[in-house]
Amino acid sequence: MAKKVVKVCKLQFAAGQAKPGPALASAGINMPQFCTQFNDQTKDRMGDIVPVVITAFEDKSFEFTLKTTPAAFLLKKYAGVKKASGTPGKAVAGTITEAQLREIAEYKMPDLNANDVEAAMRIIEGTARNMGIKVEG
Repeated sequence: MAKKVVKVCKLQFAAGQAKPGPALASAGINMPQFCTQFNDQTKDRMGDIVPVVITAFEDKSFEFTLKTTPAAFLLKKYAGVKKASGTPGKAVAGTITEAQLREIAEYKMPDLNANDVEAAMRIIEGTARNMGIKVEG
């Protein structure tokens, strides 16, 4: 018999740095156990933000799925900027190359609704444009 799902939470933590707190308390799971497992699985992605989908079951057990780092975070990282432009389209916050755009699109492919890398690149390029980050090439 399948376990009964009580709650599904979508959260974001810094890789390898999840700590028990109010966000996890709302999920109703064993927080230290989750933090240990999450930190072990994400220690190779240090410095990145890692979205996670936590499924909590009635017996206080849980499962979680790691997602890819958000495109906005990656674009800022590659462009070397702290924050996006306040007026995208007018002010340019930074620039990235087309090769960097392709690298981000290939990394994000599993989480994007795209059939090929070119479509994924257009999605990421749209995100960059909305952040005021220019794509050269």
